[in-house]
Amino acid sequence: MDYITYPGRDYADMYCIIKTVEVKPNKKGVDYLDMELADKTGSINAKKWTVNPEDRDLQPGDFVKVRGTETSFNGQPQLKVDIIRKVTENDGIDISEYVPVACLPGEVMLSEIEQVVASFKDEDFKSLVNAMLNKYKSRLVYWPAAQGFHHAVRGGLLMHTLSIVRVAEAITGIYTYLNSDLLLSGIILHDIAKIEEISSSDLGVPGEYTPRGNLIGHLVIGAIEIEETGKMLGIPEEKTVLLEHMLISHHGIPEFGAAKYPMFSEALVLSLLDDLDAKLYEFRELTGELEEGKFTKKLDFLDRRKLYKHPLENPGKIKLI
Repeated sequence: MDYITYPGRDYADMYCIIKTVEVKPNKKGVDYLDMELADKTGSINAKKWTVNPEDRDLQPGDFVKVRGTETSFNGQPQLKVDIIRKVTENDGIDISEYVPVACLPGEVMLSEIEQVVASFKDEDFKSLVNAMLNKYKSRLVYWPAAQGFHHAVRGGLLMHTLSIVRVAEAITGIYTYLNSDLLLSGIILHDIAKIEEISSSDLGVPGEYTPRGNLIGHLVIGAIEIEETGKMLGIPEEKTVLLEHMLISHHGIPEFGAAKYPMFSEALVLSLLDDLDAKLYEFRELTGELEEGKFTKKLDFLDRRKLYKHPLENPGKIKLI
């Protein structure tokens, strides 16, 4: 964690995001705050042993200024919090310095995607995709793509989407039989229902899954949205069904949540590119800070595989220029 320290004083100030917060009773029945605080550098468990009335209003996702002293508990660092308050405009803080963010501003990524849609030759796909983008525009610019897996950062949903759009544009220049407008429509819409699936603060910090997200999931929610929007706009059913299939099949196999296997070329390309971009992001995150010639620990989500940081790997983060 990044601390603002003061010479001759044992306490420090920090700006951070509340990941979790809970009011708990101690052994004497007196309430205290149990929190996990985070910034771009990591997270730390924190305790505030005196609870003020305003402390009870703190929520996960709040951007706060904290004054406290780092201690340890069971060999792990812990922060003893003296003062905590929400950040205000008067603090003059740039949120991107404290919250993990995508490599481009959300407004820039959304504008590029809108330009792609404007170039569609198929007016049905153009009107449907624009309608759904317009519905979610205000939240798309900051929404994360996941709770804790790939692109779980402010603007991560658009970063993931735009990455796949750019790769798909290159692929359609080689596999010219692919319907470009269909493929790009499916890509742009494939994860848009994550806005309904995962909660997020306006800082782009992912929260809990919503009841609808847990019960239905973004693949099916997105397909429902396409069905309803298509009927409202009078889009031919043949086209909406193709897009619905692309959404419900883009996780590839039932084990990963797909309701159907991809059954035509554009659906297959979406599924493969989605998986590729997610895994490349995770590979880079896991090996980026690793010492050359070293391996990560065994990773459960990769079938207990270890990743290797080879000496020829280029430095830097994933970029969209």
